[in-house]
Amino acid sequence: MIGNDWDEVLKEEFEKEYFNKLLQFVEKEYQTKEIYPKKNEIFNAFRYTTYKDVKVVILGQDPYHGIGQAQGLSFSVRNEVGRPPSLQNIFKELESDIGIKISSNNSLIPWTKEGVLLLNAVLTVEKDKAASHKDQGWEIFTDSVIKRINEKNTPVVFILWGSYARSKKNFITNPSHYIVESPHPSPFSAYNGFFGSKPFSKTNHFLEEKGLKPISWQI
Repeated sequence: MIGNDWDEVLKEEFEKEYFNKLLQFVEKEYQTKEIYPKKNEIFNAFRYTTYKDVKVVILGQDPYHGIGQAQGLSFSVRNEVGRPPSLQNIFKELESDIGIKISSNNSLIPWTKEGVLLLNAVLTVEKDKAASHKDQGWEIFTDSVIKRINEKNTPVVFILWGSYARSKKNFITNPSHYIVESPHPSPFSAYNGFFGSKPFSKTNHFLEEKGLKPISWQI
C-alpha cells in the first residue's frame, strides 16, 4: 500500500472492512469527479516520513480543494501555485519564532525529511468542496495512525492547530510524547493565539531535552 514500514504498522487496518469500503468509495469518486490530491499522492505523508522516523506530527483536517494545490501533505502546497493564507501565517510565525525568513517555496517536503509527518485527518476531497469526504472512513484510519504513533517508545511532538486537531488529544496518552497546541493558523483565528505560540522553538527545545536532533525548519 505504502512501500515502507507503515505497511507493517498498519497491516491490520488495511484488512478491516471499513477500509475496504473506504477504498471503494474513493475509487468511484476518482472515476466520476475531480478529486484531490492525485490518486498516487493520497498516502504521500506516509511515503515521505516512515514510522520509525516520525519525530513530529502536524495534524490538518482535509486537503486543499483548489486546482493543483493538494499534494498529500497537511498545510503544504506545490511551489507553483498560490500560497494559501494558513500557510502564509505558518511562515510568519516561523520567522517570528526562530528567525527563518519567509521562503519563496510553498512545499513543506523538506520538513518530512526531518521526521515531520504532515498528516491530514481526511486524505481526499472533491474539487471546490471542503470536507466533502468527511465521515467516509478516513477519520477512523487516521485516528488509528495517531494511536500507533502514540505507542512509539521514542518521544514525538504532536502539533495541534485548531479545535479539530486539538480534539485528537485523547489519543495521545503516552507520557513520552509532547503536545504543542494553539488556535488554527487560518486568518479567522491566527490573531487569537496562533501568532506568538512558538510551536517550532517549543518542538525543538523538547527534542533537544530528550537528546534528539532538533528539526531544521528551513524550507
